[in-house]
Amino acid sequence: MRLDERLVNAVVLLGILALPLWALFADEPFTITLVTRAVILALAAVGLNILLGIGGLVSFGHAVFFGLGGYAMGILAYHAQNYTPLSLGVFETDGTQLMPVIWLVAVVVSGVAACLIGLLSLRTSGVYFIMITLAFGQMFFYFAISWAEYGGEDGLSIYVRNSFPGINTLVPIEFFGLCFALLCVVLLFTAKLQASPFGLALNATRQSQARAEAVGLNPMRLRLAAFVISGCVTGLAGALFADLNRFVSPSMFSWQLSGELIVLIIIGGVGRLMGPVIGACVFVTLEHVLGGLTEFWHIYLGIVLLVIVVFGRGGVMGLLTGREGAHV
Repeated sequence: MRLDERLVNAVVLLGILALPLWALFADEPFTITLVTRAVILALAAVGLNILLGIGGLVSFGHAVFFGLGGYAMGILAYHAQNYTPLSLGVFETDGTQLMPVIWLVAVVVSGVAACLIGLLSLRTSGVYFIMITLAFGQMFFYFAISWAEYGGEDGLSIYVRNSFPGINTLVPIEFFGLCFALLCVVLLFTAKLQASPFGLALNATRQSQARAEAVGLNPMRLRLAAFVISGCVTGLAGALFADLNRFVSPSMFSWQLSGELIVLIIIGGVGRLMGPVIGACVFVTLEHVLGGLTEFWHIYLGIVLLVIVVFGRGGVMGLLTGREGAHV
């Protein structure tokens, strides 16, 4: 029996909302934190899915934007906590612990980086595109390790979670609500983007670049715009992830994290709106349940991934609704 995709989408979102509410009444704050982690990883994967699912571009360096968002949060909060000015060359400014300002900085920094990286990376394609994005990821990773001013390889701790007007972000359920609301906004934006003329043109470029050029489309501009949008969303997720853990480290730039984001999308369904969300929920569940049994839990994750790739190319969403997602 095949299910309607909109029904599955609604059930998934209601399930994510219901679990923390149950945990609140059951006095299980760790469960709320666990679901919040899944929501933030889902947000990052939704950002990557704009590039991978609609644009057909496999970026193996998307952790760059996740890490930039995290370090934007960490550096601003660090200077605010220590009452020291942040030097920007000839300018100096104060840090801040106000989340909307931090999110704006994280999105702008990630967007500018995505524009510069995209201008160089999108001149290649296929395996060369994968390798050049991986190379950028490793460059930022080793730069963060050597950045002693902000903790180097030990990372940077933030002692108090940043603030949002009208919300006590130290209360797990309130911080979850904030992250969940942002995920819903980004999902709505992605759905509108996918159905817009821009999304349709990007999808056409994915299917056949030559035919897209023949009708007057500019694949480079379309893919660069998608790269920047994708980087901005992933940067926002990085800032939230750093706030969740109150810690940033070079591991946020690691190629393993880039690979995990791709795995989330493949598990849930490439090109499907809720595919990254389902993938993040499955990943965090396996990480928590199997990780408590053995440190080699990635073996079982690999088996799950193998089964999905062999028997369900549309991911979990494809198995439920009976339709494959976008081919990459």
